[in-house]
Amino acid sequence: MISLASCSSLGGGSIQKRASKLSNGIQNAYSVAPETANRISPIIVQNAEKYSVDPLLLAAMIQQESSYRNYVVSPAGAVGLTQVIPRYWQKTCPGDLFEENTNINCGTYILAKYNDSAGSWKKALAWYNVGPTGYSNSWKMKRQGKKYARQVKAHQKNLKNAL
Repeated sequence: MISLASCSSLGGGSIQKRASKLSNGIQNAYSVAPETANRISPIIVQNAEKYSVDPLLLAAMIQQESSYRNYVVSPAGAVGLTQVIPRYWQKTCPGDLFEENTNINCGTYILAKYNDSAGSWKKALAWYNVGPTGYSNSWKMKRQGKKYARQVKAHQKNLKNAL
C-alpha cells in the first residue's frame, strides 16, 4: 500500500513528475548541479515512498550528510550520499554503498527503522547521526544528535520553501 504521507509534500502524480519538482527544489535550495539533482531525485522519491519517509526529509538529510557528493567518506568511515557506515550496515544493505541507488535505499531504510523504534522523526534523525546507543548513553552524543536533527529540519524547511 502506498502511504499518502510519503508523497504529500511533493503533491500527487507520477514518480517522474514528483522527482522533477524535487529536482528543481534541490537545485534552488542547495545549489546542486541540474544533472546531479535530476539523477538523484527519482531515487529519493522511490525510496521515500517505499519506506514511508517524507522525500523532502530524505533530500534534506542527504544535503546534511554529503551535500549531494557521491564519494564522500567521513572520518568515521561513513560513505556515500547518505553516509552509511559499512561495518555496521553491510549485512543489512549488501552491495556497493558508493552506488547511489544502494546508498539511498540503505540510508532510507535505516532512517525509517529508527523512526519506527524512536517514535519520532527528530529522534530518528538524532539516532541516524549518533546511533541509538550513543544517544542513550552520553549527554554529549544526545546533544550532538539533537543539533544534527535541527540542521536537517532547517534544510528541509529551505527545500520546502524552494519548491
